[in-house]
Amino acid sequence: MDINYLNVNLNFRTIKQDILKGIYQCSERGLLQSLKWLSELNFALNHIELIPEEIPVLEDDSGSEYSTYLLAKSYFNLKEYDRCAHFIRECNTPKARFLHYYARYFSIEKKKLDSMTDTNCPPDPTQNEALKSLCSDLKNGFYENKLDGYCSYLYGIVLKKLDLKSLAIDVLMKAVQEEPILWSAWYELGKLIGDKNKICFNNLPEHWMKHFFLAHTYLEQLNNDEAVQIYQKLYEMGFENSTYIMSQIALGHHNNRKLEEAIEMFKKILELDPYRLDNLDTYSNLLYVMEKKTELANLAHKVVEIDKYRVETCCVIGNYYSLRSDHAKAVLYFKRALKLNPQFLSAWTLMGHEYMEMKNINAAIQSYRYAIEINVRDYRAWYGLGQTYEILKMPFYCLYYYKQAQQLKPNDSRMIIALGETYEKLDRTENALKCYYKACSVGDIEGSALIKLAKLYDKLNDVDNASAVFIDYCLKEEEKEEKVPEEQTEYYSALQYLANYYLRKGDLDDAYTYAYKCMECEETKEQGKALLKAIASKRLEQDEEPESNEGLPSKVDPMDLTF
Repeated sequence: MDINYLNVNLNFRTIKQDILKGIYQCSERGLLQSLKWLSELNFALNHIELIPEEIPVLEDDSGSEYSTYLLAKSYFNLKEYDRCAHFIRECNTPKARFLHYYARYFSIEKKKLDSMTDTNCPPDPTQNEALKSLCSDLKNGFYENKLDGYCSYLYGIVLKKLDLKSLAIDVLMKAVQEEPILWSAWYELGKLIGDKNKICFNNLPEHWMKHFFLAHTYLEQLNNDEAVQIYQKLYEMGFENSTYIMSQIALGHHNNRKLEEAIEMFKKILELDPYRLDNLDTYSNLLYVMEKKTELANLAHKVVEIDKYRVETCCVIGNYYSLRSDHAKAVLYFKRALKLNPQFLSAWTLMGHEYMEMKNINAAIQSYRYAIEINVRDYRAWYGLGQTYEILKMPFYCLYYYKQAQQLKPNDSRMIIALGETYEKLDRTENALKCYYKACSVGDIEGSALIKLAKLYDKLNDVDNASAVFIDYCLKEEEKEEKVPEEQTEYYSALQYLANYYLRKGDLDDAYTYAYKCMECEETKEQGKALLKAIASKRLEQDEEPESNEGLPSKVDPMDLTF
């Protein structure tokens, strides 16, 4: 992607003015996540100092409804949402109207959480009559042009909850046009757009927030290189102290399997903000994959001290127990995370992985399905579903789920190999060969594509191609400093295959080279000895062949004979 549009000088004084205005408006409306995001961005721009004349003039709060608004806002802050909505229901100022609708929305969400008895069975929001009633009121206001950008944002959220995604995109697009500083609207819009080609650039406001939106959307769509490019550019242009941008770069590295770079970035973030819990579930995933037990244990102790009732904390502890192979306790903590936030995607996916370890296939399928309902682009959940149906020996189901995972991560060899293995089980060998070849070309993460390709060629009795691939495999394995036991077994089996192949061809020098290497491993030592004996016997046969016919033509024409 061309990011030359970022090669402009951002006016950081204007940006800071916009941020200060947004902080005030979000604070007045109880939009805490946007308030936090803008405040962190404002702190990252501490080096930009505004003169008094540049500080934005905020709203006039001397109106007749202000005392009612203050009362309602106090109830909202104490999570008495029904009281808040009741007292402010007749108010007409934009922020009071928003607070009324927002309190009703939070009341619906709170009651839904309170009534949940089993996190594995969250209620269907499309059957919620209170939510439908709120949607109807917002719809009337929207089509009568009575909603400002903030209320349009809330209307978009409600539409998304009711699974009216196409309409939600249109409404959220209107919200960002009217209030471009409202990060929550940009954020939700980015999660709803499924493909980068569907981003309507012409409808987006020409505002500096568009850069953050595009980077966020590309990361959501797993276009990680493009997302990291934009974040890196913003980082270099003046946001080098933004922990948000740093965490997004770390997520991009995580998605690209650049694990060490991602870990280093998270360490840098924690140096700047040691009490930051955002995205630490991803950090714990990295430590889990890298099997850094001590660091993961230290992280688990740290997050518990900060806030043991945060969803990220529960996921970190869940990963800690998973690394210790205590899968029952890991599931317990992932369930706790989902009690705190049933929409927390990472917990559903990780819980599915734990159920897989516990051989509880039905629970794993259920967890992965809920993860996909929350985010249809969660390739890990699609891949997990493929694995569950593989265990259930249902290859046609496997094929569907692995295809979904591979489309989301087209250059991830793990997805491609899983697809190839499924094609092989279905006797679709041409498709399987293509998958294994592609896995080799995109960079084989687990180093298994070549051996699978060679074995498939051998299965098809294509010994020449099989041996050629086995040679490539052996060369790559010899470059490795250390092999895991499974790789050693495959490596020496490949050497044995090649020794036999060259022996049959009569190429005794190459056969001897591979057979001799078989002697290095206990498992193939005896076969290596047998091969060396066979090679020696073959050499002896060649040495004993009569040489009396040397120099004579192989065929004689009787007409050429003379008497």
